[in-house]
Amino acid sequence: MQQVIIIGGGVVGLTSAWWLAEAGYKVTLLERNDQVATAASFRNGGQLSYRYVAPLADAGVPLKALQWLLQKDGPLRFRPEADWRQWRWIAGFLRNCNAASNARTTAKLLELGELSRAGMAELELQVSPDDYAWRDAGKLVVYRSPEIFRRAVARPASSEAQLILTPQQAAQREPALAQLQGALAGGIFTEGEAVADCHAFCRTLEARLRQHPNVSLLLKGEARSLIVLKGKIAGVDTSAGPLTADHYVLAAGIQSRDLAATAGIYLPLYPLKGYSLSAPIGAQHTAPEISVTDFERKVLYARIGNQLRVAAMVDMVGEDASVDADRIAGLMRLAREAMPHGADYDQATPWAGLRPATPNSAPLVGASRYPNLWLNLGHGPLGFTFAAGTARILADLMRGKAPPFSLDFLSPRH
Repeated sequence: MQQVIIIGGGVVGLTSAWWLAEAGYKVTLLERNDQVATAASFRNGGQLSYRYVAPLADAGVPLKALQWLLQKDGPLRFRPEADWRQWRWIAGFLRNCNAASNARTTAKLLELGELSRAGMAELELQVSPDDYAWRDAGKLVVYRSPEIFRRAVARPASSEAQLILTPQQAAQREPALAQLQGALAGGIFTEGEAVADCHAFCRTLEARLRQHPNVSLLLKGEARSLIVLKGKIAGVDTSAGPLTADHYVLAAGIQSRDLAATAGIYLPLYPLKGYSLSAPIGAQHTAPEISVTDFERKVLYARIGNQLRVAAMVDMVGEDASVDADRIAGLMRLAREAMPHGADYDQATPWAGLRPATPNSAPLVGASRYPNLWLNLGHGPLGFTFAAGTARILADLMRGKAPPFSLDFLSPRH
């Protein structure tokens, strides 16, 4: 039985561990923190958005970005760094800011989304959805600008499950939007989209992995460098000592960037910092039942268990995962304005996390320049959505099986 070491215990690393264990590999999972899923997988937006995928890079985004930077509570903050990786990533992002590239990437992500949906359905046989507050809530994207709404409606629908709604119909479908109805131009509702607690999912899957006969160890330790010998990865140096295996999988989020560099590999990743609030829902509150995205404000609202999760913002400030009080205050203002009765915002818990993104928003999954080093990373804000799909693709590729669809825009070698 071949051995594999997976570096990273977030949702991507854990799902990779499951699919590889099921494929017959002896799996060791290495996680640097005391618990799994305490970084980008912790208090993210919780969306399983398979049919509504929107790459960040698109025509007109550079101009919008300049406008966002001038807004007090705008969705984007940028801090220039003396780091060539930031500028190289931005250059790649700008190359993808056109309609053709966006359309090609969107088509590929929709394929990945359907594969991920099927993968999560498989996992439901092993980990109960009740354990991680899974809800088939549907997704409602609401628009404030009539022009932006018209353009959104004019785009080809990604699914037959999409419904175009007037402001009145949107508020009827989701009463929590009553306060916002007068400011809306319309909405697009997509059936079949879900929300769940990503951290709880990871902890539940971890418990199931510990019972799997092909999972040998779940180790606490930080990977420091990859050891290269004769054109292959010969081991990984960690705080727990050197580890060796037949195969190695990088699934450590933004930390994968520095780790890959120790083996001479450049990964086109940048940490897009996002924020969230988790506010308790009481009997007196009117929290949304449907997952709602305020398109122009770039704010997501999702009921997860007895909490309202409010997630938003992209800060390009390097590997700074600290909670910025000003950004949290801005997010609180937006939430109180849009859904003043949605939850007890005075008791909200703030969070910030670094989402490892590629310039075109497509994750990288597959072989690296070394035959026994594999990548599963770069999922950006859609790690929970795409984790099951990329884990399945990774297991197929490592066994020499053809992937279920062409991997252009997903392959590390593309």
